[in-house]
Amino acid sequence: MKAIMLVENQSVGECKAAHGLSLYIETPDHRLLFDLGPDRTFLENAGKLGINLEKVDTVIISHGHYDHGGGLEEFLKLNSKARVYIQKKAFEPHYSTAQGKARNIGLKPELASHPQVLLLEGDFQIDQELELFTVTGQEKCHSQANDVLLDEKGRDAFAHEQNLLIHGENPVLIMGCGHKGVVNIMEKASKWNPKVCIGGFHLNIPATGKAVPPNVLEEIAGQLKKYDTKFYTCHCTGQEAYDYLAQRMKIQYLRCGEGLEI
Repeated sequence: MKAIMLVENQSVGECKAAHGLSLYIETPDHRLLFDLGPDRTFLENAGKLGINLEKVDTVIISHGHYDHGGGLEEFLKLNSKARVYIQKKAFEPHYSTAQGKARNIGLKPELASHPQVLLLEGDFQIDQELELFTVTGQEKCHSQANDVLLDEKGRDAFAHEQNLLIHGENPVLIMGCGHKGVVNIMEKASKWNPKVCIGGFHLNIPATGKAVPPNVLEEIAGQLKKYDTKFYTCHCTGQEAYDYLAQRMKIQYLRCGEGLEI
């Protein structure tokens, strides 16, 4: 399989950077998009990279924040065949207080009823190759970057977040922001023994632009080194946190316009 970053906070070449995430993936059985970024940026960058998004058959939206699903309406105008898999709770209201008062960072709720959108409640097996899973329960290595994120009941518990496992000779785990914590997500995914993990770790505190405390980063690095997995990170991990982790474990930053073959 191959994966190409369409939207990310940093960019190489002609691609336009944006705060968000969109990853184009080709597998033996699918052409899929994991997240759609905040707007049309994924479409523009796909054009620059020669990727035909009309041939995409599957879309996974990791959670209900605009920087991961804001491009959904534009995608549905372009592609009338792909199925869009998203947790039902992702269309509930979501807010951030990173700039002081609460502001809406959710998705357009009217898109939940679109015929191409499949609303999920928990884990879901798409087929033999693609599997979606959620993480519940006690969290290890809590990221303070989550503390400004809310739903209508208070602090967001991220029941609307899902992760993708791509089965094959070398299983691959794809995360969005990893709000539930990369350590906790990897613990659930460990039964599949993923050889590669791609996604944001949400370790950059929005209000300050700084990384979470060193003790949290140290514990995360220690936990992840237990796995025989190559980690690629992006988006909400933040440069400071990435630099810290890169000195302690196998990890690489994946920027917009960059790709890898697995």
